[in-house]
Amino acid sequence: MKIEFNIQNLVRSNVAKMKPYSSARDEYVQSNSNMVFLDANENPFQNGINRYPDPKQQSLKELLSDLRGIPIDQILLGNGSDEVLDLIFRAFCEPKEDNVVLLPPTYGMYGVLANLNAIETKEVLLSSTFDLRVEETLEEVNQNSKIIFLCSPNNPTGNSFSEDKIEKIVKNFKGLVVIDEAYIDFSSQDSWLKKLNQYPNLIITQTLSKAFGMAGIRLGVCYASKEIISILNRIKPPYNVNELTQKKAKKRLLNYVEVEKEVVAILSERTKLEDGLKGISFIKKVYPSDANFILVEVDDADKRYSELIENGIVIRNRTTQPLCENTLRFTVGTETENMKLINTLKQI
Repeated sequence: MKIEFNIQNLVRSNVAKMKPYSSARDEYVQSNSNMVFLDANENPFQNGINRYPDPKQQSLKELLSDLRGIPIDQILLGNGSDEVLDLIFRAFCEPKEDNVVLLPPTYGMYGVLANLNAIETKEVLLSSTFDLRVEETLEEVNQNSKIIFLCSPNNPTGNSFSEDKIEKIVKNFKGLVVIDEAYIDFSSQDSWLKKLNQYPNLIITQTLSKAFGMAGIRLGVCYASKEIISILNRIKPPYNVNELTQKKAKKRLLNYVEVEKEVVAILSERTKLEDGLKGISFIKKVYPSDANFILVEVDDADKRYSELIENGIVIRNRTTQPLCENTLRFTVGTETENMKLINTLKQI
C-alpha cells in the first residue's frame, strides 16, 4: 500500500518558485542531424565534441530505463553520485535551519555536503555489528529533519541492512530517505528499486563507478518519484553530464553482458580473498561483505597500513571512523593483485 506523502511540504520555498534555466538544446529537441545549428554559439567545426551534449541525456536514460525497469521521468543523471546528493541537499534542505540524519560509520560525503550547504547533521551510530538502530534513529528526528541517509551495502563496513529495518524507517519518517546503492550489483539482496513506487519519500542513488567499472567518467544515477525528479531537474546545471561521459556510458550499457561477467569474477575473487585473509595471524576479524571490498580488524591498523605501502600495496585505513578502530578496507582486485596482497600480509 502506497504511503501518503506530499513532496511540496519538503521542497525549499525558493526552489518551489524558481523556473529552470532553458538552454538552447532544451528549446530545440534534435530530430534531424541535417539541421543547421546556429542557436547555441558553438564552434561550427566538427570534431565530435564541438556541440553541447543532450541536457536531458535522453538516449542514455532509455538504456538505464530498460536495464532497471524504471520510467525515464523517474531518472536523474549527475556528474557522479556526489552531484546527485548535493542537488538533493539544495532542493530540500534550508541552510541553517534544517538537519539530516547520518548513521556512522558511513560514506563521508554525506557529512561533507551537509557542511557545504550549512545543514546540521544528527548522528546515530550503527550497532556493534554495524546494523541499523531503528528506534534510536527515529527518536533522533525532529520537525526540521529533512533526510535520513542509508548506505546499503554500507561503506566502509560492507554489509547490507535488512529490508524490514529499512522499511520501518521509510514508513515512519515524514521526510526523505536516501538509500545509496553504489554497491548493489555485488549484493545478494534486491535493489530497493522494486519498491520505489510504493514509497514516494524514497530516493535511490546508484553509480557506474563500481560494478560498471567507469569511475573515471563520473556518472551518478538518481531514481525517485517523477515529482522529486522534476524538482531536481529544476536546479541541476543544464549540461551537467558531458558528451564523452554519455557516449562511454551508452557503449558500456549496450555491452551489459560484460559487466555481469566482471561482477561474477569479482564475487568469486571476494570469496577467495575472504578465505585468504582468515589465515593471516594478525587479522582478528574478517567482516562479511556484500560489496566489492572487505573490512578487517587487525592488531595495529596504522602499522599494517604502512607496511603494505612499503610493499607497494595501497589499501584504506579506516581506524579513525566510528566503531572501526584498527580496521583496514581491502578492495577486491584481480586474481594476481589479491594473491600479492595475501602473500605480502603473510610475509609481514
